[in-house]
Amino acid sequence: MTSSQIEQSLKHINCWIFDLDNTLYPITKSMLSQLDDHMSNFVAKFLNVNVTEARQIQKNYFRKYGLTLRGLMLNHGLDPKEFFNAIGPMDLNEVYPNPDLGRAIKTLPGRKIIYTNSSSHHAQLVLDRLGFPEVFDAIFDITAANYIPKPAVEAYEHLCSLYKINPKKAAMVDDIVKNLEPAASLGMTTIWMQTNTEWAQNSATYKNIHFVTDDIGQWTQKMGRLSS
Repeated sequence: MTSSQIEQSLKHINCWIFDLDNTLYPITKSMLSQLDDHMSNFVAKFLNVNVTEARQIQKNYFRKYGLTLRGLMLNHGLDPKEFFNAIGPMDLNEVYPNPDLGRAIKTLPGRKIIYTNSSSHHAQLVLDRLGFPEVFDAIFDITAANYIPKPAVEAYEHLCSLYKINPKKAAMVDDIVKNLEPAASLGMTTIWMQTNTEWAQNSATYKNIHFVTDDIGQWTQKMGRLSS
């Protein structure tokens, strides 16, 4: 597709929806390990099981519900506040400033919204580390989604209703293809931020992807230039 064709296919977009983790910055192995350990230890303590069993439950719930928290809420009555208080903030020392990305996102025409299965507190900490906390107009987090995670289509519908988004004039960027399928079904333009992480493997078999990139900074800069 030529630059002219890309420009034509995106000129109607007036709302840009970005995933956070592993999209605006790469999640490192040590960060994944840290998060995995925190989650497993919490599940073990909450359900009174050993860590090995807890890890299996954690993975099963993540696959089935899209979020371990959701599985614990539905099957064990977990209060999400207890979960977030226990897990605490992630160590973000490996998230580095990226002012070029911030400037590129800022040039995109229309609103910019973060859509994350995490908390708004975590999102704000990440944006602070990246160096562009002021670029986004809103953060739609798991609490705002009534603890219904991606890829449940009702969460996307709630996002659009809350911020009065016309999905046919919106674009969504995410590193997980199955999270883009509901967006496409609502009429959004989808951009897959391709990575080599475990949960994104075999994602190329999914449909409804309009654009693919492995460098969100470069892609966003290009889109900003096309729209200027």
